[in-house]
Amino acid sequence: MQDKHHYTVNVTWTGNNGTGTSGYRDYERSHVINLEGKPDMYGSADVPFRGDHRKPNPEDFLLTSLSTCHMLWYLHLCADAGVIVVGYTDCATGVMSTPAGEPGRFTEVTLHPVVTVTDPSMVSLANELHDKAHDKCFIANSVNFPVLHEPACVVWGE
Repeated sequence: MQDKHHYTVNVTWTGNNGTGTSGYRDYERSHVINLEGKPDMYGSADVPFRGDHRKPNPEDFLLTSLSTCHMLWYLHLCADAGVIVVGYTDCATGVMSTPAGEPGRFTEVTLHPVVTVTDPSMVSLANELHDKAHDKCFIANSVNFPVLHEPACVVWGE
C-alpha cells in the first residue's frame, strides 16, 4: 500500500503599488506565505529579478528544503545507528543557469554539512550515513538535478 501525504500552502501577492502589473517595473515581487497554524513568512523574488534582498526567495526555499530534508534523515539514521551527533550545520550552495531566451533552472546543489559527534570511533560511520540520508531524502528524490554532499565530521571537545 502506498501512503500519500498532502501539503497545502497559501501564497498572497502583496506587491500591488496601486497600478497592479501595468508594467514590469510597476509592481513589487513581495508576497506572504501562509501555512495553516504556522507563522507567516514573507518572500520576494531574487534581486536580479527585481526582488527585495531582505526577504527570502523561491531559490532560497529550494536550498533550504534540500538541506533540511537531508539533515532530518541524517539525524534519524545516526540515532538508529548509535552515532551520537551533538552538532550539525550546513552551508548549502546552488547553481542556477539562466540561458538567454530560455527558462532558468538549477543545475546543481551541494550540501556542506559539518557534523559534530561525541567519539572518534563514530566518525567513519557518521560520514557514511550521508549517502544513506541522500538516498532517502524526499526533496532530493524530487528534483531533476544533482544534489551532492561534501560532509565533514569533527569530534566534540577535540
